[in-house]
Amino acid sequence: MVETATGTDHGGHEEGEHRSRWPFVAAMGAGALYAGVALYVLTARTGVAPRAIGAGMAVLGFVGLCVGLAGWVVEAFFGHPGPGDRGAIYRLATILFLGTDVATFGAGFVYYFFVRLSAWPPSELPHLLGSLVLLNTAILVASSFTLHFAHEGLEHGNRRRFVGLLGVTVALGVIFLVGQAVEYYELLVAEGFSLQTGVLGSAFYGLTGLHGFHVFLGVVLLGLAFGRALRGDYDAEWDTSIATTSLYWHFVDGVWLFLVVVLYAGATL
Repeated sequence: MVETATGTDHGGHEEGEHRSRWPFVAAMGAGALYAGVALYVLTARTGVAPRAIGAGMAVLGFVGLCVGLAGWVVEAFFGHPGPGDRGAIYRLATILFLGTDVATFGAGFVYYFFVRLSAWPPSELPHLLGSLVLLNTAILVASSFTLHFAHEGLEHGNRRRFVGLLGVTVALGVIFLVGQAVEYYELLVAEGFSLQTGVLGSAFYGLTGLHGFHVFLGVVLLGLAFGRALRGDYDAEWDTSIATTSLYWHFVDGVWLFLVVVLYAGATL
């Protein structure tokens, strides 16, 4: 349960001590999602139980995770935390959350590096680093710049630049997700490279899928922020939601660059 400090909201109303159920819901959903995916892979390879069990658990976990995150975001990050101690608390919470995310991605990369200890390259290695991946990388890097300058515009009182560039960032995030879906389609249909194509398949789709899910969440966060920005919310003093979402988005972009270097370009080394 998360407890927030006593403070004053944007409208001047006193806010009391608050506890939230949403982090617990999100954690339970994430646990069910990871367990479901692991069970699905296990049953697909061993046939000890119907694969539908793992798939169903993963779907329920995904729904629970999304519901928990959505409730948490609406309740905490898209409330009205302002400058001072309370805004700093949310920023610190975001940094701590990203620290746990480093551990999550780190576990996936450890698995990939463990795979690399065997005979390499594997016979099922497809062509991973193509023009689509490079284009998607450029799009995601550009979105970090547009978000940075959008936030900078807000801090300098330039609402037109803030709202415009924030909308561009949302659009670039959506385009990236579409590009990744096209990449998956080409790998699955044209090259027959799937989650079950050896250990490389599980490592590739596990890491890129996890990252894609983070991008999806980031697009949702940015979309909510954009909707509020269109209504006239946020200014130089009330920007906690934008600041925390920016931290998350820049982190996701950094992870993608590492993925491209290590997984896409590094697969052929």
